[in-house]
Amino acid sequence: MAASAKPPTASLSWNKLLPSSPFATALVSFPRRRNRSAKTVFVVAVSSGAKPTVLVAEKLGEAGISLLKEFANVDCSYNLTQEELCTKISLCDALIVRSGTKVTRDVFEASSGRLKVVGRAGVGIDNVDLAAATEHGCLVVNAPTANTIAAAEHGIALLAAMARNISQASESVKAGSVVKAFCPSAKVKFVSDLVYSFARKWQRSKYVGVSLVGKTLAVMGFGKVGSEVARRAKGLGMHVIAHDPYAPADRARAIGVELVSFDEALATADFISLHMPLTASTSKVLNDETFAKMKKGVRIVNVARGGVIDEEALVKALDAGIVAQAALDVFTVEPPPTDSKLVSDERVTVTPHLGASTMEAQTSVITSVGNVGVVVQEGVAIEIAEAVVGALRGELAATAVNAPMVPAEVLAELKPFVELAEKLGRLAVQLIAGGSGVKSVKVTYASARAPDDLDTRLLRAMITKGLIEPISSVFVNLVNADFTAKQRGLRISEERILLDGSPESPLEFIQVQIANVESKFASAISESGEVKVEGKVKDGVPHLTKVGSFEVDVSLEGSLILCRQVDQPGMIGKVGSVLGEENVNVSFMSVGRIAPRKQAVMAIGVDEPPSKDALKRIGEIPAVEEFVYLKL
Repeated sequence: MAASAKPPTASLSWNKLLPSSPFATALVSFPRRRNRSAKTVFVVAVSSGAKPTVLVAEKLGEAGISLLKEFANVDCSYNLTQEELCTKISLCDALIVRSGTKVTRDVFEASSGRLKVVGRAGVGIDNVDLAAATEHGCLVVNAPTANTIAAAEHGIALLAAMARNISQASESVKAGSVVKAFCPSAKVKFVSDLVYSFARKWQRSKYVGVSLVGKTLAVMGFGKVGSEVARRAKGLGMHVIAHDPYAPADRARAIGVELVSFDEALATADFISLHMPLTASTSKVLNDETFAKMKKGVRIVNVARGGVIDEEALVKALDAGIVAQAALDVFTVEPPPTDSKLVSDERVTVTPHLGASTMEAQTSVITSVGNVGVVVQEGVAIEIAEAVVGALRGELAATAVNAPMVPAEVLAELKPFVELAEKLGRLAVQLIAGGSGVKSVKVTYASARAPDDLDTRLLRAMITKGLIEPISSVFVNLVNADFTAKQRGLRISEERILLDGSPESPLEFIQVQIANVESKFASAISESGEVKVEGKVKDGVPHLTKVGSFEVDVSLEGSLILCRQVDQPGMIGKVGSVLGEENVNVSFMSVGRIAPRKQAVMAIGVDEPPSKDALKRIGEIPAVEEFVYLKL
């Protein structure tokens, strides 16, 4: 018989999903077993500590600044050098930038762990070192929604204009041509005596276009803009496919889009529309090699980032006839050089980065860099301010770039399962003797939903958090969970059990198994030799339903005492008396047994930590064979 040493305190706060902050809002549920008819109540309690500090390093709309000031101290410091930024950042909890400020690894290291969120006021995040942000547990959010419709509409406009040669035909008609010059009098003395006759060019046969109906459009990057382009292209009668390794299949199916591999998208598309961010993996993703895989005569639209296309390779592909036309709103260097062969090519339609430039998407122009007018978008300012404030409060952001992006409706449905996942991880690792030796964990999800309809990345992150935090000084959150697990040599494998029945609930149960370890509580070892715990959600509350081979049913709240004893009358009373004498309130109790009068496991929930003396007295009860105290 042995009682575990007191493990680190584990909070039930929902904000622990995201970077830790003394200013985070704690979202704590208080369901009680005695009133199952009552709905779970969530209480928001804001820390009484000092306000967080948000550094705004580039111009932001006043509406966004005002929103930030309601929650935080706001430092608006523009045109900072990298050295100045690194000096300031150690005093800041959040940083907001546009495209001009480089948020490098040095910035994250200089923050000494204080920086919890970086907000990019716009869509592209190529000026933020995502790998460094993730390693430091810093959430990166952007503001794609305010510009989404404008960018999608511009993409469709370029698609149609390119297909029907609108730009080229317009220039031709406006240019006109000299037909002849003559002089009404017999003699011409001066050039001014000549009369010129003009006729408009009317080259209908030269600018015959192609129809969009029935053509295959490959949307490369199926995020917010990509999916809106897909919706509109479907309305134009196009067959739409998409490639995005992170896009949920159910979201694509909902709008009639098929997700395909990268190579399949290239090989089958008549039109390709680019909507991916510029990262190390997407830089020059369209190059000599990938152009060679495309259907001859393909047409390409880019309203994403200029660097995703190798511009020299595109010129060669145009000359080789692989690419028939291109329509570009973005370039590697903006504005492009005056001698750019790409811009000069008549087969290429170009616009000066107008993706977000609609009256509805922007409101004012402010001069902030020399004499260059910088458009400050109020919609973007509000969106990024809300995302940053939400992250500092500990809320999940739908616009998170380096964490699982969970739609609001899915997040609401998964909330209790997220809490269950973390607590099962905490419970499992505290059952291990020498928990730091955990290397292999198997997680099983049982659900009546098809695998494509259940995204488990969020759940896996929280299980990882539960496994690592109680046995280390490392803070784990949704951002750095996978990185931290890999760094510690922790391998987490996932298995899904497809159940019959109605898929109303996303999950029936979650099971966590840890192999090749010794346990503080031998009864937690399953018949196959792993430490095993299993749980489910009942009435919105996480429950522990199995320990090893013993079935129990206890709400995962507060602290837990597990006892294995001989199944005999009076055991509940004896253990309860010890706790009562110590003024420890028992919130629930459950007993699972193999057979009557054999062995049983008693699970006891307590509101206060029992004293060492109380635990010792429980262990001295003759029928108790082993016990362990766990802090959830």
